[in-house]
Amino acid sequence: MNDYPFSEKSLLEGVEKMNSFGSRPTGSKAHNDFIGYIKDEISAMGIAPQSDIKYFDRWQAKSSSIVIHTAEGDMPVHVSSPFPYSGETDAAGITAEAVRVHGKHINYLQARDKIAVIKVHDFKSIYSGIAFNQKAAMPKDLKLSKYYKGPVASAFVKFPFLQVAHEMGVKAAICIWEDMSSEMVEGQYLNFILDYQGIPALWVNEADGKKIIEACERKDKITLTLLAEKETSAVGETVYAAIEGKNKNEAVIINTHTDGVNCVEENGAVSLLAMMKYFTEHKPERTLIFAFVCGHFRLPKFKAPNAISDQSTSLWLYNHKDLWDGKDGHIKAVAGLTVEHLGCTEWKDYYGEYKCTNPVDIEVVYTGNKEMDKIYFRSLEGRSKVRTVTLRGHNFLHFGEGQSLFNVGIPEIALVTAPDYLCVESENHEMDKFDPELMYEQTVSFVKMAEMLGTYDASKLGKADTYTFGIGKL
Repeated sequence: MNDYPFSEKSLLEGVEKMNSFGSRPTGSKAHNDFIGYIKDEISAMGIAPQSDIKYFDRWQAKSSSIVIHTAEGDMPVHVSSPFPYSGETDAAGITAEAVRVHGKHINYLQARDKIAVIKVHDFKSIYSGIAFNQKAAMPKDLKLSKYYKGPVASAFVKFPFLQVAHEMGVKAAICIWEDMSSEMVEGQYLNFILDYQGIPALWVNEADGKKIIEACERKDKITLTLLAEKETSAVGETVYAAIEGKNKNEAVIINTHTDGVNCVEENGAVSLLAMMKYFTEHKPERTLIFAFVCGHFRLPKFKAPNAISDQSTSLWLYNHKDLWDGKDGHIKAVAGLTVEHLGCTEWKDYYGEYKCTNPVDIEVVYTGNKEMDKIYFRSLEGRSKVRTVTLRGHNFLHFGEGQSLFNVGIPEIALVTAPDYLCVESENHEMDKFDPELMYEQTVSFVKMAEMLGTYDASKLGKADTYTFGIGKL
């Protein structure tokens, strides 16, 4: 596994370069600097990068605080993270009585003109088969957990309805993580798929949440501060480029996203650049179209018109049907590869301690049909680090940017490993949980997939399967 113009060392350097720009929420300076770097790297290969620009209203937290005003004096409470695109205060903050709200809808009325306090429990009581339908695995006995838990799942399913709170006159909200360790929930940039909520909200861990609950019982007042940077007409830029193949009429789309907040969330862009270097030296059989998509962390504004269950790649597909739909002389995309979240080690709460529980997190991989599933497992030959399961889109759920390809019928192989730290914003960018050797092996596997896809007749690759429904297999 050493005949490639990239190495474990060069991939690590690429991730470190990405980190050097800072945390990269959609449209931020750090994000745009990273995109500029991607364009420069593509240009240095002698390939002309193309761009799509979309303007949107950007929000980014700058600082936050919570202070409980008790009879004995002021008590600062640690904030685990701001709730993205929630709302903001002025420098003085909002001071009001805090009220424990036990529901998500009409119960917000009891917190009118006050600060609502909402517990968000670990999402551990719903069977994973509702979201996933497992096909195969390596090792063969590997299975997804029966209950998909952790902060990402909890925030996506049990998120508080802040817009409802805003409409009912609530001044601010404090969301308390429940049944999850303080270390695991620290810095979580969640929930990132909601539109602007219009009400400032902060996350606190369970231990600090107890202090907030006690303040509610005493009817203490709390001062909540959330300062944010707001920018109208911020720039979101998607970059794409093609490496022409021997067959110019058919293509394989290779996509990822560029926005995120740590070293694994958007390191797919580093892997795509490495793949491009390889294929500039090894002419592909079919044209390869590389899409570095913007908007994964701002999905309400970066989806195709009328898209519901979809990702930001859907907007790029909508704008560039000439590159994939095969109609009226257009290029026909016969397959797709989606590269996200490489090099992930597994970290879990283990008897109350947040720790590394496996050197390789389960590689969650969607394969668009049976033939794509076979190609994926063939690409794993020679790997020393493999712990993977393949899935089919299920109940209209298909996590990651491969969903957009699946939804338009392009059979894809989409890596979307989902560690509990996937959305953590931290000073070290979660580099202590990243394995560059694993990222190297995964990148080599994607090169192999791209090469194999060039050798298959389009009719054999077929179309993407449709979603399955009901309770999926695990």
